[in-house]
Amino acid sequence: MDFHQLAADIKQWGQELGFQKVGITDLDLSAEREALQRWLADGMHGEMDYMERHADLRTRPDQLHQGSVRAISVRMNYLPAEAGFAKTLKNPKLGYISRYALGRDYHKLMRKRLKQLGEKIKAACAELDYRPFVDSAPIMERPLAVKAGLGWTGKHTLVLDEQGGSWFFLGELLINLPLPVDEPVEEKCGSCKACITICPTQAIVEPYKLDARRCISYLTIELKSAIPEEFRPLIGNRIYGCDDCQLVCPWNRYSQITDEGDFAPRKDLHAPELLTLWSWDEATFLKTTEGSPIRRIGFASWQRNLAVALGNAPHDPAIIAALEAQRGAVNAMVDEHIDWALQRQRNKSATASKQVLRLTRAVEKGLPRDA
Repeated sequence: MDFHQLAADIKQWGQELGFQKVGITDLDLSAEREALQRWLADGMHGEMDYMERHADLRTRPDQLHQGSVRAISVRMNYLPAEAGFAKTLKNPKLGYISRYALGRDYHKLMRKRLKQLGEKIKAACAELDYRPFVDSAPIMERPLAVKAGLGWTGKHTLVLDEQGGSWFFLGELLINLPLPVDEPVEEKCGSCKACITICPTQAIVEPYKLDARRCISYLTIELKSAIPEEFRPLIGNRIYGCDDCQLVCPWNRYSQITDEGDFAPRKDLHAPELLTLWSWDEATFLKTTEGSPIRRIGFASWQRNLAVALGNAPHDPAIIAALEAQRGAVNAMVDEHIDWALQRQRNKSATASKQVLRLTRAVEKGLPRDA
């Protein structure tokens, strides 16, 4: 078997299946072991207990599929043409959803394409045994992608590519064929610290090190308990994930727009009004988010996130009335966030009243006596 030719064919087939880049690497991730153990020991994984339970497997991908000696790493762009970043983030009455979650859940789509790629390889080489991964099982996708030459690790810990930025999903095929491997690319972040500076909660505690406990994506998606109060004002109107570190990255000027229809924004989730989302009951939430990655956080976490965003919105009697009406409707955890949001709204009301009074007095002093 001419494995060099097969590797070239695999990259061509991958592009035909909608993957923008395909690379091949061995499965040695021993260099990641020490840093992973330190990160876990520092508790930076927060409530993601599964990270610790399967820590040993994460740096030993060969144990995830018996006989595997290579990983075929792929990337698929997800940034929609009408991303609407500024429109949503600049309007505190709208809810911001991370751009990767605006369309259909990518897991099934990419897994299907990876299986199709596996079958194409198997048709060319009957000895192939493979297993596809898309953010599933304890596999370190980013280090494998970096070793396969798909990009380098940015200071925000995401994979960056000089021709495609970072707005892409990753997936892998573990295979048993000794294909030639690709070389990693040069890291090109240089002295830039834009992602570190922009992070609202300062979650990037040092270059290449993220404290998940501070990350808005973790706080609004992975965390199942109450969001610590210190972070709530900093979350703003981000109700599912956060893209700030990607938005500010200079390399994302070269990002490529996706042509996958499944990743197009859903109307109900693209720049939605917070009060409209707050009015959903659980049945509406489940129906509207069917086939969306948002659905997996559940209705309680969704309401928790919305309550925080409503608390951060400008003072509005309609928001206060809506929050009060929902108290007791879900659970105690959501109620605690509603109470926080109500207090924020009432404090803003009192502050606004004082400002109006000061303005009125100032105007009166400046008016003629006979006015």
